[in-house]
Amino acid sequence: MKMVFISKIKRIALFVLMLSMVSLVVHLSITRLSGAYSMQSTLMPFNGFDFTASIFAPQSDRFVRNMKLWGPVMSLKSLQPYANPRSNYPVPDEGNNGYIYAKIFGGFEKIRSSICDLVTISRLLNATLVIPEIQESLLSKGISYKFKSFSYLFDEDQFIASLSNDVNIVKSLPENLKAARQRNEVRTYKPKRSASPNFYVKEILPVLKKSKVIGLVLHDGGCLQVGYAHFDDRSMLFHLAPILVGCDALIDDHGQISVMSILPPSMSEFQRLRCRVAFHALKFRREIQMVGQLMVQRLRASGQPFLAFHPGLVRNILAYHGCAELFQAKISDVHTELIQYRRAQMIKQGILNGEVGVDSHIHRDNGSCPLMPEEVGLLLQAMGYPNRTVIYVAGSETFGGQRVLIPLRAMFSNTVDRTRVCTKQELSDLVGPETPLPLNPFQPPPTKSEEQLKEEWNMAGPRPRPLPPPPDRPIYQHEKEGWYGWITESDTEPDPSPVDLRMQAHRLLWDALDYIVSVEADAFFPGFHNDGSGWPDFSSLVMGQRLYESASSITYRPDRRVLAELFNITRDNMYYHLNYSWKLSVREHLNKSLSEDGLIRQSLLSKPTTFLSHPLPECSCRIPSADVPKQVKGSDGRFLYGGEDECPTWMKHSQEDTHFESTVAEDGSNGNNELEYENDGVEQQESDDNAVKSSLTQLPVDQDNEWDPND
Repeated sequence: MKMVFISKIKRIALFVLMLSMVSLVVHLSITRLSGAYSMQSTLMPFNGFDFTASIFAPQSDRFVRNMKLWGPVMSLKSLQPYANPRSNYPVPDEGNNGYIYAKIFGGFEKIRSSICDLVTISRLLNATLVIPEIQESLLSKGISYKFKSFSYLFDEDQFIASLSNDVNIVKSLPENLKAARQRNEVRTYKPKRSASPNFYVKEILPVLKKSKVIGLVLHDGGCLQVGYAHFDDRSMLFHLAPILVGCDALIDDHGQISVMSILPPSMSEFQRLRCRVAFHALKFRREIQMVGQLMVQRLRASGQPFLAFHPGLVRNILAYHGCAELFQAKISDVHTELIQYRRAQMIKQGILNGEVGVDSHIHRDNGSCPLMPEEVGLLLQAMGYPNRTVIYVAGSETFGGQRVLIPLRAMFSNTVDRTRVCTKQELSDLVGPETPLPLNPFQPPPTKSEEQLKEEWNMAGPRPRPLPPPPDRPIYQHEKEGWYGWITESDTEPDPSPVDLRMQAHRLLWDALDYIVSVEADAFFPGFHNDGSGWPDFSSLVMGQRLYESASSITYRPDRRVLAELFNITRDNMYYHLNYSWKLSVREHLNKSLSEDGLIRQSLLSKPTTFLSHPLPECSCRIPSADVPKQVKGSDGRFLYGGEDECPTWMKHSQEDTHFESTVAEDGSNGNNELEYENDGVEQQESDDNAVKSSLTQLPVDQDNEWDPND
C-alpha cells in the first residue's frame, strides 16, 4: 500500500509539473506578443515598423466616441476664416519705390513671423520684395543642392502666386542692383521687432526711393509692431492713402495721417495681409507636405483621434524666463549650468534685464516657466484622457532629451514622435542628398600632468584656513560627451561645428513636420505658449493657425499661473493623492481655456506682441447664430473678441451636418457602452453648459500598465 501511495504522489507531481510547463509557455507567448505591441509605443528610433500590423491598424469595430473630450467647442463654431480685404485694395503696380531684400536669422518660429512682417512692410512702402534669405539653412555648408535658403522650407512659386494681388515678389535682384550689393553699396538696416510704421516711412522710404534698394537684417522674429505715424510728405500720403482707406486712419485737412498704436484696428488691412501670408502663402515645399500628411494619416489609421503636445522646453525660453533650477533634480547639474550660461549671454547682449541667479520656483509660480511633461500628463489624466490615448510629441528641440519625457510615457504608453511615425528613409529623402561631412567624434581634453596641476594649485590664490577648499563636483564621462560637453572643461561655449550647423538646418524640417501634425491634430496642448513676453514660439503659432482655420477645434490655452497654484496644493504627493475636487478644478480651468474666456485672455496677453497667435477679429468672420457672442474691447477701444464682421453669403452654411454627426456619434456611444474607454481610475467629467463635446476611441490592444518603457 505504501508503494502504491508513493506512486500516486509521483504521478500527481508529474501532472502538476506538466501543467506548470504549459502555463509557462502560454505566459511567455502572451508576454512576447504584448511586448511587441508595447515596444511600439516607446520614443525610440524607428526600426522599419509595419504600421498595418501595429496599434495604429484600423479597428472600426472597437471605435467609440466620447463626446466630452474630442468634440468641437460649440460656442466657437460660428467663427470662420476670412482674411480677404474688406475695403478698396488696389493691385500693386510695376512702378514702385524699389526693392527690399532681407536676411532672416533664427529658428522656425522667427522665420515665419519675420516673413509675414516683411511682406507687410513691402506693401506699406510700395516696394518689390525679393525672396528672403533664411540664414539657418545658408550657414549650413553642404546641404542638399535641390533646396536653397527659402526653398529649403517653403514653396517659392506658391508664395509668389498667392501674394500677386498684394505685393510684387521676385526671386532675385536685377543684375545692376545685385552688383551694387556685392560691392556693399546698398544701405542695410537692422530693425527691432517693435519697429513702428513711422520708422519705415520716415527713415527707410526716402533712402529706398533714392537708391532703389535697401536691405533688412532680422534677428528678433519680426520687424513691425507698435507705433504712431504722422506723415507730412504729400508723396508719402499718395502712396499710403489707397492702403489706409477704410482702416480708421485719421487724415486731417493738412494731409497728415495718424496711425494709432498697435496695428489693429487702424491698419486692419495690413493685419489681414499678415494672415494671408501666414495661413495661405507660406506653404511648405511639396516633399514636406507629403510626409506631414502621411504622418497624420498614420496617427489616425486606427480611426481614433490623437492629441499633439509641444513641451516648449527650449534652452532660450528656459534661460529667458529663469527656469534653470527646474532641471537640477530631474536631469543633471550640467543642464542647469547650460541654461545659466545662456541667460548670462542674454544679459550681456542686452536682450534681458535681470540677474543670472534667480529663484526658478518663484518664476514657475508666476507662470513664466513651461509645464513639465509629468505635470501635463497629470492634467490630461484629470481631464479624463485614458492612458492609451495617442499623444504626439512635437518639437525638434526638447531640452533634457528623452529623459524628461519618461514620466509622460509612463502615464500614456502610446506617446510617439516623428521617429516613431516616419521611417529613417522617409526622413532621409526629405533632407535630400547632402555633401558628406567629416566625422566629429568627441575628443576628450588632454590629460594634465602632475606639474601642471601643482602650478594651477599655486596660482589659485589664497584659500580659507584652516579648512581645505571644497571638492569639485564630480564630472562623469557621459557629461563630457555631446554638444554640451564643453561646460565641464571651458567657461565659454565654442562656435558651432559644421555638424551642429547642419543639425540646426535639419531642425527647420522637423519643426515643419511637427507644425503640420500639430495643426491637423484633434487636440493640441502647449507646454509653453507666448503670454506677451519673449519671442514668437512654436505653440503660439500653432494655436493661431488652429484658431484661424478651425476655431472650434480642441486647443487648450492654459494659464500656467493658475495651474502652478493647483500643483502647489498637492505637489508633495501629486502622484498618489489627486483628490476629486482637485480634478474638478483642473477640468473647470482647462474647459474655460478652450472657450471664449480662453480666447479673451490670450488676446489680452499675446495679441499686442504676436498677432499671429490671435488673428481675431480682423482675419475672421462670424456666421449668425442663436447665441450672441461676448463683445470685449481693450483699453484703446478695439475689439478683442466679438467684433468680427458677418460672413459673406457664399460662406454661410447650415449647421445640420454638424448636428447630424454629433447625433450619430452619441447614438453609437449609447449603443456600445461596453466598448467605451474606461477612465483608469479617473472620475468621469460632469457635463454642463460650457462642457466641450468630444469624441474618444479605443486602441484595440490592451497593454500592460506596469510595463517599463526603458526595458
